[in-house]
Amino acid sequence: MSLFSSVFRLLSFAALLLTLAPAAQAQGGRRAQRLGQLENAKIAFITNRVSLTQDQAQKFWPLYNEFSDHRRELNRSGRLLRRDITEGMTDQQLRDNFAQSFNTRQQELNLEKEYFDKFQKVISLRQVAQLFQAERDFTKEVIKRVAGGAGPGGAGND
Repeated sequence: MSLFSSVFRLLSFAALLLTLAPAAQAQGGRRAQRLGQLENAKIAFITNRVSLTQDQAQKFWPLYNEFSDHRRELNRSGRLLRRDITEGMTDQQLRDNFAQSFNTRQQELNLEKEYFDKFQKVISLRQVAQLFQAERDFTKEVIKRVAGGAGPGGAGND
């Protein structure tokens, strides 16, 4: 379970960095293009690292995209809750905010468990493990690049 939480948190951090860094440099279409390129790189990286066959990939990617969309929405909700905390809140409002935050985190865990089971129906258990490792590795690479620590073509080079 902590493996999934770590992956989720790393991806959340990478998503935050990706939305902030390009936004400071690029406008509208360029940002969307860069995010599209990033998504394509992630697909290629994971497909390669997990060694998906063509048949597996056809079944896996729609499922993974569905999982990512749900995860992104839960992450967005969690960020909004954390952002809503203000000095003027009453103790009851703080309790309610924490309760909502805990509920969101539980939903994240439930989502991870649900898709862990769904993924195993289309790829092997070992490939599921490789998937989560590949997500972590990809996120590390993205963070390095955003921070300016990797040269061109550095994806997958450790």
